Amino acid sequence: MYLVIAEKPSVSRAIAEVIGAQEREDGYLQGTDCMVSWCFGHLAEYVSPDAYDEKFNQWRYEDLPIIPKDWKVTVSEDKKDQFYILKRLLNSPEIEYVVNACDAGREGELIFKHVYDLSGSKKPVKRLWISSLEDSAILDGMQHLRSAEEYRHLAEAAVCRSQADWLVGMNATRAYTTKYFKKLTVGRVQTPTLAMLVERAGQISNFQKEKYFNVELDCDGIPAVKPKIFDPDEAEQLRSRCHGNEAIVTSVKETEKKVKAPKLYDLTTLQREANRIYGMTAKQTLDTAQNLYEKKLITYPRTDSQYLTDEMGESTETLIQMLLGKMPYAEGLEYQPDVSKVLNSKKVSDHHAIIPTMEVAKADIGELKERSRKILYLISARVLTATADPYIYESHKCQITCNYHTFYLSAKKTKQEGFKAIENKLKQFFGVKIEKEEPELDIWAGKHYGPCESFVSEHFTQPPKQYTDVIFCERKEWIGIEERSS
Repeated sequence: MYLVIAEKPSVSRAIAEVIGAQEREDGYLQGTDCMVSWCFGHLAEYVSPDAYDEKFNQWRYEDLPIIPKDWKVTVSEDKKDQFYILKRLLNSPEIEYVVNACDAGREGELIFKHVYDLSGSKKPVKRLWISSLEDSAILDGMQHLRSAEEYRHLAEAAVCRSQADWLVGMNATRAYTTKYFKKLTVGRVQTPTLAMLVERAGQISNFQKEKYFNVELDCDGIPAVKPKIFDPDEAEQLRSRCHGNEAIVTSVKETEKKVKAPKLYDLTTLQREANRIYGMTAKQTLDTAQNLYEKKLITYPRTDSQYLTDEMGESTETLIQMLLGKMPYAEGLEYQPDVSKVLNSKKVSDHHAIIPTMEVAKADIGELKERSRKILYLISARVLTATADPYIYESHKCQITCNYHTFYLSAKKTKQEGFKAIENKLKQFFGVKIEKEEPELDIWAGKHYGPCESFVSEHFTQPPKQYTDVIFCERKEWIGIEERSS
């Protein structure tokens, strides 16, 4: 008999269904040779300072720093019933070994470690390490359980992160509060985040905007501009001199550019794209992805890798063919996927990139909530774009002369649409505005246009933008954000 402990009830049910633990008991599921139970996220956490010494009930500057010699862990009142069930199971004589099936990552290691250590159990521990809740992935993971010792350093890193949060939060908050006689909360994550916001707010409030003018030409549909003229009279004189006159292309600098297909999604790039395209916050994206993971429709979302392992090539080709037939935005899409672009075992650490699972083939996508549907479509489209051809175009940087004055034009000529065709199909499907790009023009030096219309447009220099979820997604590694702890 062995015991499986997962992070939450929904994951426990998925595992129990595969290994045959169907009989419901109080706080766990029973099978012929196994039991499956669960935590409720962080079931046990570090105690507050007053649990070490009653004198810490009073906040005094002279008592700082508070550094526990032996760290104590406790269970909150609302989770004690489940902890006692786990403690009993972990120490049951009929249990031969325990399987840690908490989420395969740093925090999953910490959740299990706290419960296991607090229970006093000495049972051997094995590790279920999977990136998908598909039945086949669970079955394969259970048949190839790993040694818990392989992940000891990951568990220690989680302890380090958690204790660092405690030491900074408890000590710095008490220090600033007693020093300035006002409750001032300080945190390892929240304080540098707040500093970023304050710094940017200062830049915005101190910004002095300036008015400037662009003189623009329209010569038979060919747009050109003389930018950033700060004198309105100068701008008007230039407009007057060019209006109704002919223009000539005096130089064209042609450069062929190749834009590689984007990589597969890790969590950060998924959050960034969902914000840019759908306006979803980072938390909304993470919660939605977690929900899709628990529905077995995508792989594990908390990953920092944008590649798949080398042995996943064949299964990825099968996945792509399924997506082409299943995804409504892929109707009529024809391309030859190059799966080798997304395979690199050396760049996969704990988990590979986020991709859909084959469970999508059986799912009724229309029954999903709108956010879930959008995120699933986004992840699916990225598998297609990541394996598509590059986008190739000619960039034309042009100078156009009108009445001895030089104007500028950036144009392009697409030579291979590549992954852009898939990207634009997805955006059109959701009614998302496609970003304005350089005009597609066939233009060459010596060509004459006109007569030209000219006009003056008014603009202002812009202050730095306020931070959004996109910026914080991009910079979270810098400030050490851990989604579950922040």
